[in-house]
Amino acid sequence: MAARKRGELFTILETSTDTETNALSDSEDCPLNLPVDVKWFEIPFRKSESDEEDEELRENKGESELESTAAAAATAEAEETADSASYIAGGGCNIILVTGNGIKHEDYEEDSYFATSNNCSETSSTDSDIDFSDLEEEEHPALFSTYDVLDDECTSQDFWGEPDQVISIEPFTADSGPQHSLGDDADTLDYFRLLFPDSLFEHMVEQTNNYALYRQRRSGRSDTHWHPTDIREMRAYVGLNILMGINQLPDYGMYWASDIFIGNAGFKKTMTARRFEKLNQNLHLCDRESEPSKGELGYDGLYKIRPLLDMVGNTMWDAYLPNRCLTIDECAIAAKGRFSPMQYMPSKPLRKGLKVLMLCDSRSGYCHRTRIYVGKPSDDLAAAAVGHKVVMSLVRGLEGRYHHIFMDSFFTSVPLLQHLLHQGLYACGPTNPCRHGYPDALKPRNVGKLAQGEFYQCQHGNLVATVTRDAKIVSCVSSNSAPGIVGIGPGKRDGDASDGDCGLAALGIPRPLPLLLYQENMRGVDLCDQLRECYQVGRPCKKWWRYFLWFYVNLCIVNAYVVLRESRGGSPPAGFNGKQFTQRHFRIRLAQQLIGDYQGARGMERAARKRHADSPLEYGHRLERMSERSRRCRNCTNKGLRHESVFGCKICNVHLCRGGCFSEFHK
Repeated sequence: MAARKRGELFTILETSTDTETNALSDSEDCPLNLPVDVKWFEIPFRKSESDEEDEELRENKGESELESTAAAAATAEAEETADSASYIAGGGCNIILVTGNGIKHEDYEEDSYFATSNNCSETSSTDSDIDFSDLEEEEHPALFSTYDVLDDECTSQDFWGEPDQVISIEPFTADSGPQHSLGDDADTLDYFRLLFPDSLFEHMVEQTNNYALYRQRRSGRSDTHWHPTDIREMRAYVGLNILMGINQLPDYGMYWASDIFIGNAGFKKTMTARRFEKLNQNLHLCDRESEPSKGELGYDGLYKIRPLLDMVGNTMWDAYLPNRCLTIDECAIAAKGRFSPMQYMPSKPLRKGLKVLMLCDSRSGYCHRTRIYVGKPSDDLAAAAVGHKVVMSLVRGLEGRYHHIFMDSFFTSVPLLQHLLHQGLYACGPTNPCRHGYPDALKPRNVGKLAQGEFYQCQHGNLVATVTRDAKIVSCVSSNSAPGIVGIGPGKRDGDASDGDCGLAALGIPRPLPLLLYQENMRGVDLCDQLRECYQVGRPCKKWWRYFLWFYVNLCIVNAYVVLRESRGGSPPAGFNGKQFTQRHFRIRLAQQLIGDYQGARGMERAARKRHADSPLEYGHRLERMSERSRRCRNCTNKGLRHESVFGCKICNVHLCRGGCFSEFHK
C-alpha cells in the first residue's frame, strides 16, 4: 500500500487494468488475489476526544501546540480534496457511511457504541447428527464430540482495542503448483493416474471378485452369469461410467437398446448390458468378511470406502502443492434414498444430500483435501469446536508457510484464527457475532442500525473484527487485512448514474478490506463444484458408499484436468486438433483411453461375425434347425418387427427367419 502523506484524508490506489491478475496476485506489493479495477481508500484512525484530552495532559505545552496546528492543517486540506467524502471514528473503531449523494459523516454517541448486552441469543442447528467420521487423526470415530477449544484470553474485556495497530503479514515463499515428472508426450490417462493409480484399480478388482464369491456363499447358490473380472475390464467399466455423464440417458439399459437412435454402438462393443449389471452388483472396495460390526473394537463407519479415502487423499495432496490463497467450504452430493450420512441444508440449492468439506485452491479450484461431513451438535459452543477440528485437520502440514485461508461462518471463530496465526497461517471469514471471543461492542444490539457501507472495527494485533452492512449485516474476523481500509469496486456505468449520484457513490458500495478479500478468494470450492457438476459420473443406486466412490472418481478427473492445464500452459495434448481443449474433451479422451481396445465376450463374437460377413458359409455359418420351439428372429427384432422361427445360426446362437434374414443378419 502506498504511503499516505501527513494530514491526507484518503489515499487512492488505482491499479492498472493492463496488469495481469496472476502477476498482481503473486507480487509482494499486493499479497492477495484482488481485482484490478478496485479503487482503495485508506481511512486514518482518529481517537475520541476523551482520549485526546488524556494525552494532552501527559504532554507538554509545546508538543500540544504542534499537534493542534498539524490537525488543523490536515482538516483544512481534507475539506478541499474530499468534497463528497468524510470519515468518523467513534469508540475506537472506524466507520464510513454511504448515502445517495456520496459519503458523508454523522455523529454517533459513544455510549451507544460501547453499550454491552448479555441477551444475545445462541444459534442452533437443524443438521442431523451422524455417528461416524473420516478424520484419521481422531482417536474415536465421532468427529463432533464437544471439547473446550476457546481461549479465555479472547473473552477478557481488555482483549479488543482500537484499530490503530500495524499488522504484520509475512510473504508467501513456499513452492506451489503441480508436482510430477510427466513429459510433454503425457496424455490424459497419465495425468489421471497421478490421482487414481493402477494400484487402486487392482484393489477394486480383487475386492469385487471376493465380494462376488461372498454373495454366492451367503445365498447358497452359484451365479452362472458371473466370471471373475480383471483390471482391463475394470478400467473399461469406469470409462463407460464417465461417458454416461457426457451422453446422459434416463436408464443405463438404454445404452444397449437395439434402436439405432438410442443405443450406443461403442457400449455394445465394449461389454454386454448383463455384464455391466453384474459389475454394478458386485463392485466393492473392502473385504466384507473382516468388516467389524458396530460396537466392536476397530469399528469404522466409513469402512466400505476407507481404502479409497486413504489412497486418493495421499495422491491429491502430493500431486499439487497448495498456492497462497486457499478456500475451505462445503459441497453437496445429490443422492436418492434415505441414508444415515444424508444432510438437510435448507439454505442450499440442493437441500438434501451428502455433504463433503473441502480444501481447494482459490485460483484453480484444485481440491487438496476432503472430509466427509457427518453433522454438528445443536449448541453454538460445540459448533465452534467442530469448525476448529475440521479446519485444523484440513490444513495439517501447512504450518509455517503463511498461507491465507478463507472460510465461511460455520468454521470462523476468534480462537481458531488465533490458533492459525500462531502456526503461521492467516485466515479470514464471516462469523456468528454470538460466538465466544467476538467483541461485545460489535454485536448487533450494541451497534444499532447500520447504513449501507457503514462499518465498525476492533483490533488485537493481527486480529481485526469488523461489522458492516452490505446487502445485510455481516460480521467477520480476519488476520490478514489492515483496519481502516475500504475498497470500492465497479458499480453503475457512467451513463446509468443519476444526477444525484456523484463521485464515489457512482462507483459502488464501499466495503471494508476483510469483506472484499473474502468475496474475491472464497471461490475455490465453488469453482471445483462447477467443474465437477458439469458431467456426473455413475448412476443413482441404493448404496450410500457408491455416491462417495463416484464423487472421488469425478474429483480425481477434475484435479487431473487442472494439473494438465497448468502443466502444459493451456496447450492441448498431442493429437488433439480442436481449437480449445476443454474439460469435455479431457473426459472423452480419458474414457477412450481407459476402455482402449477392450471387448467383452459378446463384443469379440460380434467382431468375428463382422469379419466373416462377406462369406458366412466359409466359416461354418449356415441356416439350420435350432430347436423344436420357435424363438424370435434376431434380425426382425433389430428392425422392430416380431417374427418367430425354429431355424437360425448355431455359430452365432441366434434364431433367424428362413427368408433373407440369414444373409442380412450376417452382413
